[in-house]
Amino acid sequence: MCLVQSVGTMALARLGRCCRSLVREPVKGLLCGVVQPGSIEGCVGAKRHLLSEDIIRLQDFQKRKLDVRHLAEDGFEMVSQKLQKNEVILKDDLKLLLHLCQSAADMVVVKDAMYSYHAENQNTPQGDYNFGPIFMRQCYELGLEDMAASTLTDKNMRGFFKDTTSHNIVVDMLFSKGSYEEALKLLGDMKSRGIYFTKDTLTLAFGTCYKLNTPESYRICTSVIEEQQSKSSLIPRQAYCFAVALAINQNDIEKAEQWFSQIINTDSKLCQNLKVLLLIKAGGTKSALAMLSEALLPKIPAFVKKTEFSLELIDMLILQSEGVKLKGQVEQIKTRLVQAGQVTQQTLDDMLCHAPSGRRKQGSITMERRRGKKNKFPRSTLLSE
Repeated sequence: MCLVQSVGTMALARLGRCCRSLVREPVKGLLCGVVQPGSIEGCVGAKRHLLSEDIIRLQDFQKRKLDVRHLAEDGFEMVSQKLQKNEVILKDDLKLLLHLCQSAADMVVVKDAMYSYHAENQNTPQGDYNFGPIFMRQCYELGLEDMAASTLTDKNMRGFFKDTTSHNIVVDMLFSKGSYEEALKLLGDMKSRGIYFTKDTLTLAFGTCYKLNTPESYRICTSVIEEQQSKSSLIPRQAYCFAVALAINQNDIEKAEQWFSQIINTDSKLCQNLKVLLLIKAGGTKSALAMLSEALLPKIPAFVKKTEFSLELIDMLILQSEGVKLKGQVEQIKTRLVQAGQVTQQTLDDMLCHAPSGRRKQGSITMERRRGKKNKFPRSTLLSE
């Protein structure tokens, strides 16, 4: 028992010493867009997720795993033996397991240990340490979305996953795999249990409803927006964009225009392309043409990145312009936009489902500089492992 606690204590002592970032390898997930007739086309086979690295924190989690494994290679087997002997699982035991498992088989052991720990401590406050996000990041890394979702919703684990982050990670995982119905069910479970909806949760919820693109998902999206507005809660721009796109796909142009008008800043590429689509769907061919023409004006400084427009939307505008005899003008604008490098192959669906880039942590940069000055030859964790 003392040996296990000693190993756990030594391993966990290094958890906070994460100064050097791993080479960024964004987590990718399979996107299987559900497209209804007349809806915005998705990029079939594309892999993407909605939450940034700041939220998932997978790189930081992987770095911690490396640190812990270096100190406690035998810790996993030792705690596994405690499980086999039906001995009490301590908090440090569970922390150790969560950072040492490397496979789906290991995760089964971790899950058993977590159930055992919760059964012994469900009436005891967890304190300031939350196991939920750690377990879910491990599932994310190993692609175990089914295990993550089933554990999160298991009645035997009620009270263990009280945080919003654990739920957001699982919903994002399900979204990245194209399991939109399962994601929506989990969001409904969050609401029924009173789990707080953060801005990230709203983005995931509206993105899931947009992907399902059904009358029911549209009703849910509308209901959530009305509830958030009644509380004067801030709805993030990306979430609103998903809602607008869903309203367009459901042929509710009036509602789409109403929601678009509530977006505080519409200067982004996504919003500008969404506005073009709104004009096209509302029959404003001339207005859409004028908007594209204005984007070519030389008043924009050369060092300012000009807005790119989706080729998908421009071609849609060309088709619509035939009826009002503006096809020639639209084609000329298209040619000029291509020459100016302002036409992209990205579809609107690609722009909507693009995960934002994470913010680089200034603290890590400063610490790295200090360490570089202190150590002439700073040790590389990756090489040492």
